[in-house]
Order: sequence, then structure tokens, then C-alpha cells
Amino acid sequence: MNINNKTSQSAGIKITNNWFAILVSLLFLLFPLVIKNNYFIDVAFFFGIYTLLGLSLNIVLGEVGLFDLGHMGFAAIGAYTTAILNTSFGIPIFVLLPISAIAAAIFAYLVTSPIIHLRGDYLCIVTIGMGEIVRLTLINNPFGITGGPNGVFGIDFPSIGNLLIIDNSVKFYYFIWVAVGLTVLALIHLQDSRIGRAWNCIREDIIAAEASGIDVRYYKLLAFVLGAALAGVAGSIYASKLMIVSPESFSFMESCMLFCIVLIGGMGSIPGIFIGAAAISLFPEIFQTFAQYRMLIFGAALVLMMMFRPGGVWPRKRGKLSTESMLIKAGKSEI
Repeated sequence: MNINNKTSQSAGIKITNNWFAILVSLLFLLFPLVIKNNYFIDVAFFFGIYTLLGLSLNIVLGEVGLFDLGHMGFAAIGAYTTAILNTSFGIPIFVLLPISAIAAAIFAYLVTSPIIHLRGDYLCIVTIGMGEIVRLTLINNPFGITGGPNGVFGIDFPSIGNLLIIDNSVKFYYFIWVAVGLTVLALIHLQDSRIGRAWNCIREDIIAAEASGIDVRYYKLLAFVLGAALAGVAGSIYASKLMIVSPESFSFMESCMLFCIVLIGGMGSIPGIFIGAAAISLFPEIFQTFAQYRMLIFGAALVLMMMFRPGGVWPRKRGKLSTESMLIKAGKSEI
């Protein structure tokens, strides 16, 4: 087969994907200008929050294949870091975004280092316990700073002096979706990097990865740390929007919802996360009549997915390695 033909086909697919990305970006950009209803704009904001959280879990579950059912614990660390430092010391939200990410990442490193060797169900059970320990600690308020069951309230809006104050639904909408867009760009490059390839190798065959010289422990910890940092950012934005955080916002059920986002959309698939997040966040709003049956519908959807579409609604297409790429670089004309 002629490599030039394959190259032109790849270029055509890339151009199509670029136009599709531009179209989707325009739709998101124009949405609050066309739909001037704050309720629907707030729904789109929470769609963005779930998307950002889904992307953070996708690093751990989708890229590396590590079962994490306590992921909302990392978002709680980010949210409470923002809430406590802002209300107690008046630190601006924009300054607290990276601080919350670092706090969640450090927490993830400390709690996952001892258990990173666990696999499958055992790791899943431990992460459930980790998430519940975080929630119960926030409720019991052992240090007198988390507000107990009532949480922390009086959080400021994000602002940069008097130049920019994010204080309404439209501004928060753009805030979260700019964060999602930057995250997607970063994750696309990460997937194509050496780190992304190492993660995928670990997911497919951990024994082969170890035999190939990949530092499995390091890359697993890196996935947890990066996923937790991103969840911390989502928690920080969530806290600044609601101006209050409470332990019940970070329950085990919310972690299950994030798990469903990745499974429904497709493990490792960035576009799939958008579909999964839409199913979780938009479905209850569109079909409010059936809200009481939400968990039943989600459960049935997951069963059907595992039966007929185990890869998810939009499964990730793994790129071909790379005999072709090496031959192109070497200037060969045929395979």
C-alpha cells in the first residue's frame, strides 16, 4: 500500500476532526448568548463540572485501568482547601486554584503510595474506603476548620482586582468551559506522549510493561496524582460557584456517578467523557418526570452497555504504531 495515500487519508481525518472541534467550540461559545435563561446556563455549568471531573477520573481509570471509586475525595480536598483558605485568610480564588490542585495531588500521593501495588477489586475497595474517610473526617470536623455537617460558607467569587469578577451564571459558564478546553488540549498531548503510551501499556498488560522496563509504580502514582490535581481544580471552581461546600456534596454516590461517566463514554476516550457527563448531568434535568428512577435507568444503561457496547458510546481509537511513521520519516514510499 502506498504511504502517500495513507498520509493523505490521515490528513483528511485530522482536518475533519479539527472542523468538528471548531464547530463544537462555537456552539459552546454561543450557548449563553442564545439561551438567555440562567437556569439552563447553570445546568450547562454543572455539565462542565462533571466533564472536568470525568476527565480527571479518565486519567486513572481510562488511561491506566485503575479502579477508583473514591475519586470525589480528591475533589473534596480541593474544594475545602479553597473554602478554608479563602474564608479564613482572604486568599483570592484564582490564587487558590493551583494551591487546591497541589493539595489534592499531595493527598493522593500520600494515600495511594502504600496501596499502589494492589490491583483490580482490592484497589477498588481501598479507594472506596479512602473516599468515605475523607467525607467522614469533614463531617466530624476534628480540627475545627471544616464546619462539620454544615460545611464552610461565605466563599468569595473568583476575581482579579476590579478587572475581572466572575459573579454571575454566564461568567461562571465561560470559566468552567475554558478550564475544560485547556484540560482537553493538555490531555490530548499527554495521550500522545511517552507517559500516555506507558499508561496504555500498563493497562493492557502490566506484566509485559514491567518486562519492558516501564516503572509501573511511578506511572501509576503519576496517574493518581494528576487525576487528583485536576479533581482538586474542579472542586475549587465548584466551591466558588456555590459559595458553600458541605461533606454531602462529595459522597460515595457521586464517585459512582463519575465512574459511570467514564464507562458510558468509553474508557480513555476524551469525546466519550462529554457524552458520559451529559448523560449524568443533563438527563435528570431534561426528564425530570423520571428523576426518581434515575438510578434504575443508570443501572439498566450500564448493563446494556456491558452487553452490547462494552467499549462505551464513543470508544477511543488507538493509534497505529508506527512502522508506518518510521518509514515515512525514513523516506520510504511503500510498506
